[in-house]
Amino acid sequence: MTGTTTPTSTVAARAVDLHKTYGSGDSEVRALDGVTVDFHQGEFTAIMGPSGSGKSTLMHCLAALDTPTSGSVVVDGVELGSLNDKALTRLRRERIGFVFQAFNLIPTLTAKENILLPLDLAGHKPDRAWFDTVVDTVGLRDRLGHRPSEMSGGQQQRVACARALVSQPSIVFADEPTGNLDSTSGAEVLGFLRRSVEEFGQTIVMVTHDAVAASYCDRVVFLRDGRIVDELAHPSREQILEHMASLQTAPARGER
Repeated sequence: MTGTTTPTSTVAARAVDLHKTYGSGDSEVRALDGVTVDFHQGEFTAIMGPSGSGKSTLMHCLAALDTPTSGSVVVDGVELGSLNDKALTRLRRERIGFVFQAFNLIPTLTAKENILLPLDLAGHKPDRAWFDTVVDTVGLRDRLGHRPSEMSGGQQQRVACARALVSQPSIVFADEPTGNLDSTSGAEVLGFLRRSVEEFGQTIVMVTHDAVAASYCDRVVFLRDGRIVDELAHPSREQILEHMASLQTAPARGER
């Protein structure tokens, strides 16, 4: 491995010998092929790889949005395979935050209502001091009464980031969070995610194909053919591009 994590840090999420297959026989696809990886508290990690490498499947299994074929996933000290559907739903709602490429805001709700939605669904009252901290950090104080259609893409994604953090989750999963944004708005969102790690100790795992986005991270994990093949600590954009280029040109699984 090219980079390492701090051995004394606490694990926020862990995958152990994770396999995920779709179909059977000649049509079987191995999306994950024995992935073992730790994600540490207070760390911003990017998952990268060529199209079809398994990066989104890995994130979905870690986030309890999909079930692995075999292997185990532990989030916040809880083995997901031991939970029933109700307990899984509660864990996703209370301990995991999500940021998606398409924002996934409710169009009829204001920014404030969208931010507080996870707490409302869980029947929890917001921590007002924390809510104010998050809102001011993402710069949304003057947009709280606006609906998504009245905001730019960057503002909508900052609402989504605030929504992900308002319940103070153990870990936030971000799936191509800047994929629908221009470079300026993308930099604003990435800057906020970076600050949430440095100032709030948040743990973030982000799937991205963008080397600039990944350069905001503490670590980049590279997948190819459903396997982790390398990682980089404190990477630069140039290092990431070099690694991605080598993955694109390397022989596929089963080739010589």
